Amino acid sequence: TRVEQNSFDLPMAIDSIDRTTIQDQRATVNLSEVINRVPGVAAAGKENYTQEQSLTIRGFGARSQFGVRGVKLFADGIPASTPDGQGGTGLFDLASASRIEVLRGPFSALYGNHSGGVVQVFTEDGPENFTVTPSYQFGSDGTARTGIKFGDTVGNLNYTGSVSHFRTDGYRDYSQSTKDQANFKARFRLNEQSTLTVIGNYLRQEGEDPLGLTLAQVNSNRKQQGQAALSGNNGLRNAEFYGARRSLENTQGGFVFETALTERDSLRAMFYTGNRNNEQFLAINAQTQNNVTAAGGVSVFDRDYWGTNVRWTRKLETVTFSAGAEYERADEDRKGYRNGLTVANDNNAALRRYGVRGALKRDETNVAEQTAAFFQGEWALHPEFSLSGGLRYTRVDFSSKDRFICNGGCSGTTNAAGVNPDDSGSTHHGAWTSALGGVWKLTQTVNLYANVGRSFEAPTLIELAYKPDGSSGLNLDLKPSTSMQYEVGMKAFVNDWTRIDASAFLIDTEEEIVVANNTGGRVSYQNAGDTRRTGFELAVDSRISDAVGAYAALTLIDAKFEDAFMTCAVAQCPNVNPQVMVAEGNKLASVANKNFYGELTYRHAASGFLGAIEYRATGRMFADDTNNARVGGYGVTSLRGGFSQKVGGWKISEFARIDNLFDKEYVGSIYINDGNQRYYAPAAERTWLIGLSASYSL
Repeated sequence: TRVEQNSFDLPMAIDSIDRTTIQDQRATVNLSEVINRVPGVAAAGKENYTQEQSLTIRGFGARSQFGVRGVKLFADGIPASTPDGQGGTGLFDLASASRIEVLRGPFSALYGNHSGGVVQVFTEDGPENFTVTPSYQFGSDGTARTGIKFGDTVGNLNYTGSVSHFRTDGYRDYSQSTKDQANFKARFRLNEQSTLTVIGNYLRQEGEDPLGLTLAQVNSNRKQQGQAALSGNNGLRNAEFYGARRSLENTQGGFVFETALTERDSLRAMFYTGNRNNEQFLAINAQTQNNVTAAGGVSVFDRDYWGTNVRWTRKLETVTFSAGAEYERADEDRKGYRNGLTVANDNNAALRRYGVRGALKRDETNVAEQTAAFFQGEWALHPEFSLSGGLRYTRVDFSSKDRFICNGGCSGTTNAAGVNPDDSGSTHHGAWTSALGGVWKLTQTVNLYANVGRSFEAPTLIELAYKPDGSSGLNLDLKPSTSMQYEVGMKAFVNDWTRIDASAFLIDTEEEIVVANNTGGRVSYQNAGDTRRTGFELAVDSRISDAVGAYAALTLIDAKFEDAFMTCAVAQCPNVNPQVMVAEGNKLASVANKNFYGELTYRHAASGFLGAIEYRATGRMFADDTNNARVGGYGVTSLRGGFSQKVGGWKISEFARIDNLFDKEYVGSIYINDGNQRYYAPAAERTWLIGLSASYSL
């Protein structure tokens, strides 16, 4: 809402996960450790750290092959999504997070492009006295995490910092990964009216990519790395042969200035800047890379980005409103290289050395800009009824300057007569988005609400990167999708210790962006017509006694195509093989029809013991839009427990947890519409984790 308020009194589905839930007895490495407890939200990794974790809210973001699309991400008020709408949850430092806020439904439209939902992570404030907290965790598959957190308050300065190193050999073959992370926040109180907050984040992530598996491969050996065919060789080679891997580095920093202008007026100004660079080796055979317009098998980009936001807020007796403007920009230098150096003959893959950069195949500069102005407010018409609403205009601009142009004798190809044309171009998308909702206080403990909103989602730079027909250049014909969202809900305190939140929603989307072709780690996209999502969400949070607590969240969703369209279901489509029909009524790939999370906690204050049993279940989903590849549902149980003690100035905590307690074999995530039918990323079987932390305060 951009103004701190009690979520119970707001006409929207919004949840907050507190520090204890985020940090206690968890690895604090992946957002999926905690965010799946929020109704309507699903998060999963590709069971390897090269793809980053996916995140969907009410089905938005389901098409993403890696990272996050369709959901706006923020870290301490600074966007963790670039202007075109792509982001990654790896930047979130859970070890120092005080809370995670999740907004679902129509009001997310007021955050502009790619706002199917909003996720914000807030770093905790520094303690009153200098405190240092080292921690260490180790577990299955060579997993280990070492971290240290520190903070203090000195006069008008409050600060906290966190640094960690994580490594794992991975559950599957060839899936070793490392992650280095740092997070820092300092708040300066300039005077009685003004504060300046400085934030900095750093992430370096490297990992081997075991690729997806076919169903036959899962059934024969679910731990194996994915196979990929090689040109000129009738045999098969594995991901390691190609050196399939990824390295990512992200540095980001900024400041937030807040001041009270008068008793009623306040001003907030934010500025941030950052750099994100990425190198990924893909398992693409030599024959495909030989194509004169192919982009190679090594994707490299170096992206500089920055942005600013100014907001003015006025609070009156019955009305509060905010008005503001935003500007964000990303400049990307993108290159493609051959994966492999020729030893003898380009057409003999057995004589090619893979896993190293070869000849240049792509060279361009891409720019994405987002410009927006917004107005948002709340009006208490009556003690029992209030309205909230807002209006926003967002414009997203894309431009590309191609520097890889040749007419015969192009590098990285054996076709001397080939032509790679100038693929420079530009496009822009703009839209008004809005939301309106009302809350009716039926009783002091029961609120009913309803809202409606219009949102839009422009394609990202990575979704524009490749054309469905395989030709070179950006896919500038790809259009944004627009959605009308409707929601009704109830928030109620059944008694002093139990709260229930329930909501039902309907979302109609036009020009849905879907995967057109997915082969060899390269994905192209298209618009597919209309879709509809309907669903129901329920959360129950209860403190049964001083020692026992219970929490449960249920999501039911039906996400389907309203229009039929053509898609590529196999490799080399549409160049060689014909397209196939996606029928009207088919379900959207990667959207489970139901999700459940339940937790029962027990605390024994005298001994310092805290324990819990967790259960997470997911219904069936489809791996492709034709609905020919079905992924069965699953349910997994986790058990955790530990103790805390105070010894002198130290607070020491130990814990142990077992995930997938009953050793369930299941598919944790999927590669949507994979042309080689390597859809499946098997999840780990039973794993264990042991952790120790010691906090000392001066």
